[in-house]
Amino acid sequence: MKRLALIGGLIVIAAGLGFSTLPAATTLKDEQRALINAKRDALLASQRARQFEHDASFERDEAERTRTLAAAVAARIQQAEADIAASEARIAILGRLQSAQRAKLAEGQGPIVRLVAALQTMAHRPQMLTLAQPGTVSDAVHVRALLSTVMPVVAERTSGLRDEVMRGRKLRESADVAAAALKQGREKLQAERLALAGLERQHQARSRQFADSAMLETDRAVALGERARDIADLVDKLGTQSVLRDRLAALPGPLLRPHAPGTSKALPVDRQTPQKKLPAYRLPVMGEVVTGMGEVSASGARSKGLTIATARRAQVVAPTRGRIAFAGPYRGFGRIVIIDHGGSMTTLITGMAELSVSVGEDVSQGSPIGRAGTDRPEVTVELRREGEPVDITPYVI
Repeated sequence: MKRLALIGGLIVIAAGLGFSTLPAATTLKDEQRALINAKRDALLASQRARQFEHDASFERDEAERTRTLAAAVAARIQQAEADIAASEARIAILGRLQSAQRAKLAEGQGPIVRLVAALQTMAHRPQMLTLAQPGTVSDAVHVRALLSTVMPVVAERTSGLRDEVMRGRKLRESADVAAAALKQGREKLQAERLALAGLERQHQARSRQFADSAMLETDRAVALGERARDIADLVDKLGTQSVLRDRLAALPGPLLRPHAPGTSKALPVDRQTPQKKLPAYRLPVMGEVVTGMGEVSASGARSKGLTIATARRAQVVAPTRGRIAFAGPYRGFGRIVIIDHGGSMTTLITGMAELSVSVGEDVSQGSPIGRAGTDRPEVTVELRREGEPVDITPYVI
C-alpha cells in the first residue's frame, strides 16, 4: 500500500509541474516612464552642450565666450545627472524583475524538489529488500512503467525552470552593467562639476575690476529685499526698476546742431516701455513637475509657476538671457534668483541651496546660477510680466 501511495504521489507531483506568472507591480510602469524621461533629458542636454560649445568656438567677446563655455559645462552636468537618473531607474526596474523572477523560480522549484526527493528514496532502496518483500517485484514493474511515462513530462516542465535560471543570469548581468554605468555617471558628474568650478573662478577673477559697482548694486538689492513685504512685493519693486531702466535706455541721444538754424526736425520720443519679445525659454532644472501653474496647494495658496522635484544638488541654469536683479537668501524660500529679461519680463527661481551668480551679472540661456538642495529638493520657477504671473508653457523649448 505504501508503494501504491508513492506511485499516486508521483502522479500528483508530475501533474503539478506548472508555473504561475506573478502580477506585475503597479509601480513598474512609473519606473519605466522615469527611465524614458531620463534618457530623453540626457539626449536634450547633450545636444545643448554641443550647441553651446559650437557657439563658443565662434565667439570673439571673451566674457560672452566664458559664459557660453560655462553653459556648455552646465549642460554636460545636467546630462550626467540625467544619465544617473536613467541608471537608477534601470537598476530599480531590474531589481523588481529579479524579485519577481526569483519568486517565480522558487514556486516552480517546489514540485521538482519533492519529485527528486521521492526518486532519491526509491533509488536508495536496496534491491535485495525489493525481492524479499511479497508483491514488490510487480510494484517495481509498475513504478518503472510509470517513470517511463512521467520522465518526459518532467523533462518538458523543467525546461521552463532552466529558461528561468538563464533569464536570472541575464538579469544579473544587466544589473551589473547598470551599476557600472551608474558609477561612471557619478564620476563624470564630479569631473564636470570641477570643470565648472574652474570656469567660475576665472569669471570671478575677471569680475574683480567691477567689484565697487557690483557691491553698490548688491547693497541696493539687499535693501529692497529687507523692505519688501513679501516675495511678490520684491519682484514688483525690481520690476519697477527694470521698467525705469528700459525707459531711460529708450530716450533719444543728443541731437547734432544743424548747419542752418531752424532746419532741424523734431524727432518723436516714444516714452512707452519698449516691449521685447521673450527669447526661447527652458526649465531651469531637470526633474518632474509636481505643481503646475494655477494649482492650489494644501495650504490654499495658488501656484504662480512650476515646481520641479529634482535630484540632490542638481544643477540650476538660467531659463533665458537676462541680468541678475537679485541673488541671495529670502525668508521661507531658500536662496532665490530674480532675472530681469527686459521689457518688464522677470523670472523668479526659488528653492536653491547654493548660488553661483551675483547681482548685476549678465547671464545667457543655460548659464549656471546655482544648485538645488539635498533634502527632497524642489525648485520653483515663475515668469512675470509687469509683476503679473505668465504661463511658461508657450515659451518652453
